[in-house]
Amino acid sequence: MARRGQRQPGARRTAAAPRRRRPARDAEGLIPVLARAVREIEAAVERSNVQPSVRTKFQVVALLVREERARVNGDAKATEAYRATQLRRLDGLATILAKSAALEPSLLALLAEDAVISEAAATLKREMMLAAGEEPPEPVEPTVIEPQTAAAPPPRQVVPQSVVSRQLANPFLAPDFSAAAAIPKPQTRRLSGWELINPLLKSFEYAAASASKALPEPTSLHLPGGQELMPHQAQLVAAAAGGHRTFLLADEPGLGKTAQALLAAQAANAYPLLVVVPSVVKTNWAREAGIWTPKRVATVIQGDGDTIDGFADIVIVNYEVLDRHVGWLGDLGMRGMVVDEAHFIKNKKSQRSRNVLQLAERIRSRTVRPLLMALTGTPLINDIDDFRAIWQYLGWIDDKAPTAELMAKLDDTDLTPADPGFYAAARSCVIDMGIVRRRKVDVAADIPARRIADLPVELDGAAGRSIRAAERELAERLVARYETALQTRTSGVTVEGIDHDLVRAVAGWERTEQAKAKNGDNIFSLVRRIGEAKAGLAADYAAQLAHNVGKVVFFARHIEVMDTAEALFAERGIRYASIRGDQTPKKRQANIDAFVNDPEVEIAVCSLLTAGVGLNLQVSSNVVLAELSWTNAEQTQAIDRVHRIGQEEPVTAWRIIAAQTIDTRIADLIDAKAGLAARALDGSDEEVTSSADLQLEALVTLLTNALES
Repeated sequence: MARRGQRQPGARRTAAAPRRRRPARDAEGLIPVLARAVREIEAAVERSNVQPSVRTKFQVVALLVREERARVNGDAKATEAYRATQLRRLDGLATILAKSAALEPSLLALLAEDAVISEAAATLKREMMLAAGEEPPEPVEPTVIEPQTAAAPPPRQVVPQSVVSRQLANPFLAPDFSAAAAIPKPQTRRLSGWELINPLLKSFEYAAASASKALPEPTSLHLPGGQELMPHQAQLVAAAAGGHRTFLLADEPGLGKTAQALLAAQAANAYPLLVVVPSVVKTNWAREAGIWTPKRVATVIQGDGDTIDGFADIVIVNYEVLDRHVGWLGDLGMRGMVVDEAHFIKNKKSQRSRNVLQLAERIRSRTVRPLLMALTGTPLINDIDDFRAIWQYLGWIDDKAPTAELMAKLDDTDLTPADPGFYAAARSCVIDMGIVRRRKVDVAADIPARRIADLPVELDGAAGRSIRAAERELAERLVARYETALQTRTSGVTVEGIDHDLVRAVAGWERTEQAKAKNGDNIFSLVRRIGEAKAGLAADYAAQLAHNVGKVVFFARHIEVMDTAEALFAERGIRYASIRGDQTPKKRQANIDAFVNDPEVEIAVCSLLTAGVGLNLQVSSNVVLAELSWTNAEQTQAIDRVHRIGQEEPVTAWRIIAAQTIDTRIADLIDAKAGLAARALDGSDEEVTSSADLQLEALVTLLTNALES
């Protein structure tokens, strides 16, 4: 008999003395850990219980699936059978994640190329790797999700057919060297041996020089088409007409940066012009181009660009699809480029930044002095290192040093970074390269005290198609009712063309019945669905405003829209105060006080129906109207929560309108009934219109347009 503590030959090792082994990745490793997490995510989404912890888990699992796929593909020692099995299991996990994101679209933002991994996400990632027997890298730092890993395929490139036609029409596109003489020639300079990029950046932290380039006085504020510029807008256009070609235009939102960029391109004859923008504003850019430069054709790239006009003067593309079009855009012979919300390219490692910098370099290689403009409402003093990529896009610096023009300006100061006066002088040199920054308060005399700026947005995807289909069905129902009434009319009256009296009668019948109906598509449900569909876009724009100017007031009519907005703000780490009708007076006042007094609370999410009166929110001068009102009085009351006694800045209300839907007609009706001129509120007496009147007019417009088409 064996003594205690001895093991007989062939006996199994007991649990008391286990052999320390790393778990096999295919049986006990990372994938089973991910599978458990995926099932938890799927269950939470199906229960509509997507808490912040679930969002964090979704982001971490997606990142680990991506990393594991890259590891499996790059494992030279793995057999083909092993690789195929692991990739199939990972595909299964990715499919479940995709289905969950389809049910909860807000999760898709966590997969964006610049989505930041929070400390909670970094900690969870480490815990999951340890649970799988993996050794996480040290230290685990918050980072940016990069969609392009070493093993990932290159972005899919496309060339729209209309672009092919343009290239065939001009196959010998020659470089433009007409302004080559104006570029300083590279030469050995006194500062060539100094490291200058960091001192230049620091100069904006320590020096107290002017934050805006001196601009020439314009000769006229009037444009040929009858449009009139504000003086500060005309100054920048005059600078472009005078030969300046690079601008970091950092005016506050509401001061007309879009118009300035379009007119600067016209003054510089910088066509074709490429405009890179966030998706939420690309429709507005096309609209503004039609207003300010009506003789220049603008085209918007959607998806693969199948519907664009390849011969257009202005090509508008959003960051999200830019990677598909980098090839042909770089070969089209662009003579100008505008990057809107330029702080989007602050991370030079992101794909969007690489695309923008690559295009700018290719444009400079063909056109010696192209017009390059970076637009942002963010003050330059904030996160100054983020502007390194913007300066490189504008051609002021490269990876290591200032380029020739800026180096010449610095050399002319006769100072080095060791001299006390260098920072102030260097800051002035950079500003003179084209930094333009005006605040609302600086140009208050130029702009109305209260102004409504319409921001059209496109409703893409299934939601947009469903809404347009519902609108067509409503119009068809109205037409059928009109034709039936026309055929059964016994009065004997005959009207040539459209009988507008009958149209109004049919619209009245429809509105009365719809007001009593409990279900089915009608004008009320249609407008509500439009509000819900554009909620994410409206919230995204509010988040951009908050980043640029600070506090923003966000108004919506429906709880679902407020919920969507608050979820987006929470995902982005933006603190907000919720002001709703179902809150107790104490809770409501606490939230109001938080927005007014706490500098960290950036957005007030307000119910249009219950927060449109009795509030004093003049701590902000920017309002986002996510949904349209049924009366102008309701809209005006919301704006007046900000435009009150004590407000020191002009107020801008950004009205989000769903393009190519009845939303645009309702906006026009509100303005027509109120007697608004050029979207500007001047405080004059306004026509009082009931919501029933506006609903009736919306149906009249819908039926009339359907009959005319």
